[in-house]
Amino acid sequence: MERPGGAKPVYKRVVFRITKHNRYSITALVAAIIAKLDVQVYEAKNIDTILQYPVEGTAVAYSFTTFDLDAVIGEINILKDNGYTLIAGGPHVTAMPQDMLTLGFDYVFLGDGEENIIEFLKGTKPESGTFDGVTKRVNLDDYPPICEEKKLFMPIEISRGCPFNCGYCQTPRLAGKLVRHRSIDNIIEYQKISVAHRKTVARFITPNAFGYASKNGITPNVEAIDELLFKIKSTGVTEIYFGTFPSDVRPESITDEVIKAIKKYIDNDYLVIGAQSGSNRILNMIQRGHTVKKVEEALEILANNGFYAKVDFIFGFPFETREDVEETFKFIEKIVEKYNAKIHAHTFMPLPGTPLFEYGPGTLKEYQRKFLGQLASKGILDGYWIEQEKLAKKVQKIYGF
Repeated sequence: MERPGGAKPVYKRVVFRITKHNRYSITALVAAIIAKLDVQVYEAKNIDTILQYPVEGTAVAYSFTTFDLDAVIGEINILKDNGYTLIAGGPHVTAMPQDMLTLGFDYVFLGDGEENIIEFLKGTKPESGTFDGVTKRVNLDDYPPICEEKKLFMPIEISRGCPFNCGYCQTPRLAGKLVRHRSIDNIIEYQKISVAHRKTVARFITPNAFGYASKNGITPNVEAIDELLFKIKSTGVTEIYFGTFPSDVRPESITDEVIKAIKKYIDNDYLVIGAQSGSNRILNMIQRGHTVKKVEEALEILANNGFYAKVDFIFGFPFETREDVEETFKFIEKIVEKYNAKIHAHTFMPLPGTPLFEYGPGTLKEYQRKFLGQLASKGILDGYWIEQEKLAKKVQKIYGF
């Protein structure tokens, strides 16, 4: 039976290649397809599973980051040799679409994928091989954030897009700089469905939790946030986590008013804040959009309201000086002692399509490793900076920096 509003699909089935990195994006696409079309949707955790499906009428879909590229390359050669139609989307594809077509994908999807993958399954075939979800963005309310039929639940995406232009980040390129928000009524509808399936812990996907329903994606719309959390609580959820991964917070969006509003509803006693550096010179170079002072002001507001922060910092920028690093060390020591902050460490990774891509991989100096190790031994630091340094070199090998 064809679903309401949908044309008869050309493809009988679509098989999504699942990895540990793409669960959220795949769930959104599966939900969109099932809501609009009568198409068989499958997930495959390995290539052997994909090869069990007939070639005729099957599209194989990938969504991946740069760090998965080498594994993807190995698989698409096999799938192409077997005659499958291959499509791809995600951060790396949006940044390097022509490379991905050359690599062997039949069609690539840039930016928002929900509307375009439905058009593809109905038979749309652009001559360029490229579906443009960058200039034509979707309305989040038009597509479900979860898939009840497949029992696929995840944190509800409440906003998409970022108005900032951080030099290391793919988000504004993938999701756009114009922030779009899912309506409160729509969020509540799907939260009720989740609760009915005993998913009673509420989490959210957004680049900036306190930017929800904001006109500029930065200044908190306190009334809307209060209404959202109040209504979420009324659905029967037992816990609400707001301002923690995957709904981190920008420091300039933290105000006393918004903290007092959320405190009535949430179960987290900390917020995740992106600082990225304790050097104003570095913050300016990476186009972060705030100062060191703004980060400390945010931490003070949190402390005054009984919260602490887990603060993100990036180490190993190729253009940082010893002075920049020492400023970051001193700032970290200050906020740990004064505000009881915890630190989440990252190593700089050059991502295709970002302004800092051509600077190459971040490499930690020995004195940086020593400092991070000391923090970790005290139980005030975590993160994947060691793994990320390896991933950065992996990108270097692929692109020959």
